[in-house]
Amino acid sequence: MFTHHPNINLPHPDTVVWKYLDLSKFLDLLLSHKLFMSRSDKFEDQYEGTFSEPTFEEIKKLSADNPEFLAYYKTHREKVAVSSWHINEYESFAMWQIFTASSEGLAIRSTVGRLQKAVAPEQHFPQYIGEVNYIDYKKEYIPFDDAFFPFLFKRKSFQYEREIRIITDVTPHDMTLNDGLKIAVDIHQLIDKIYIHPKSENWYKRLVIELLKRLDFDFDIEKSDLESDILI
Repeated sequence: MFTHHPNINLPHPDTVVWKYLDLSKFLDLLLSHKLFMSRSDKFEDQYEGTFSEPTFEEIKKLSADNPEFLAYYKTHREKVAVSSWHINEYESFAMWQIFTASSEGLAIRSTVGRLQKAVAPEQHFPQYIGEVNYIDYKKEYIPFDDAFFPFLFKRKSFQYEREIRIITDVTPHDMTLNDGLKIAVDIHQLIDKIYIHPKSENWYKRLVIELLKRLDFDFDIEKSDLESDILI
């Protein structure tokens, strides 16, 4: 269930977004009709869901008389799950390199509006969508008057990700997340087009086409723009 959050910056619904993933994860999405969201403290970036130094100093002062205040923020990371998407009008060579382990990868092209509609049927956990802000963690301040803010800020060295996130918080449900959470999605809303890895072999492209056909999906499958013939 998509819920608009008044404090979260949401780009225009027509903003184009991408998700780069391996075939196994793509098939899991198609077969289960569920989108995997990673627990926020399981990302490679150890700063994920933490505060910048100026904010942390302020929280420490507030925690002097109330130790539970700081403890809440530390454990809260274990209750928040995130699905990351890349904002870009076009394909990104860097994203192919980083998020697909081999040439057997795919990219889902969607829009912010489609993401909103895709998670709308989910009944169990409210979903929030927001754009990540990239800041200097040594100098800049992250507001903490909203529990979602730590998950919408990252260090400037990650600016290339141009990330938009679907976020959920399971704290009200008193449940434990292991690696993450799967939420029900409308696959046809989620996926606009599918792009096949630019370095993939022809047999792999045929396999993807055949798999989609057998699963009764009729998405547009695009040849990667990065695979264009060289003109001399």
